[in-house]
Amino acid sequence: MRHFVGSFIIAILCLGGAFYWGGATGATIALILGVLEVSLSFDNAVVNASILKRMDDKWQQYFLTWGILIAVFGMRLIFPIAIVQFATGIDFMAVTEMALHDSAKYAEHLTSAHVQIAAFGGMFLLMVFFGFLFDNNRELHWLGSLEKKLAGFGKLESIEIISSLLILLGMQGFLNPEDRLTALYSGIAGVVLFVMVSSMSALFEDEEEGKEVSDVIKRGSLMSFIYLEILDASFSFDGVIGAFAITQDVVIIMLGLAIGAMFVRSLTVYLVRQGTLEQYVFLEHGAHYAIGALAGIMLVSMKHEIPEVVTGLVGAIFISLSILSSIIYKRKQATV
Repeated sequence: MRHFVGSFIIAILCLGGAFYWGGATGATIALILGVLEVSLSFDNAVVNASILKRMDDKWQQYFLTWGILIAVFGMRLIFPIAIVQFATGIDFMAVTEMALHDSAKYAEHLTSAHVQIAAFGGMFLLMVFFGFLFDNNRELHWLGSLEKKLAGFGKLESIEIISSLLILLGMQGFLNPEDRLTALYSGIAGVVLFVMVSSMSALFEDEEEGKEVSDVIKRGSLMSFIYLEILDASFSFDGVIGAFAITQDVVIIMLGLAIGAMFVRSLTVYLVRQGTLEQYVFLEHGAHYAIGALAGIMLVSMKHEIPEVVTGLVGAIFISLSILSSIIYKRKQATV
């Protein structure tokens, strides 16, 4: 439980703030949003853990301190305001005033930017999934020969980018005409951002001999930290918009999602410290397939509304099956 002490403290503070702002109803809604955020983000925690375990202790601590501030205030409050500002051309402070005092209008503007958000976040997550699916160096394959054959395509140069862009172009005929250009630009931006972060990470990993190893690790951890924050943002997009279906009070939404974000981060560190990924060998596989499903859902949601419960169920199914497969695999290995 020591990994979750900070999360419980944050939860108490946030619930206290929600009670002060919106009374018992506000505190209850914040608690509901926190629980939903955790239940829908377990796959996020697993993927985060696979990256976090490569970072040194200092940057792991930054992920729980500075990272949570970025996640709560940056991605769940300031960034949605910036999206509305970009989509409407309204001044940032005016949008902030709107969010605090005319939340219905703010929610309307944010929802109207769903195509940009879904295209950007969906394509970024799709690149994350394809990066795992086409990893030719992966030795263990959850889906057997099928997954092994797909991983073999990783020998092709930039197969993840090609596949993602082909899907984005193919969706042009699926979308409403007025949304096509917006989705194309936003989707390409998501792909470009992923490539930029990945390229910077590769640059630090391929340092020339003779450099201090500690410097390489430090800069590699920095890029991993940035990557984790962008990944968290991609996961949080739909959560922020979906929260408006429960309440239009942005303060309550921020406090509720902050509770969930902190617990997801604590869960990430717990998975690393306990060696859960080594114990459940297919858990990372299940999480990445859940991410692939989430990416597909986000892209489809540009035209058809998909309930949050569907996203949560799909992720839970992949995670549950991967844990079950891991247990069966371990038992078979023990009898050999």
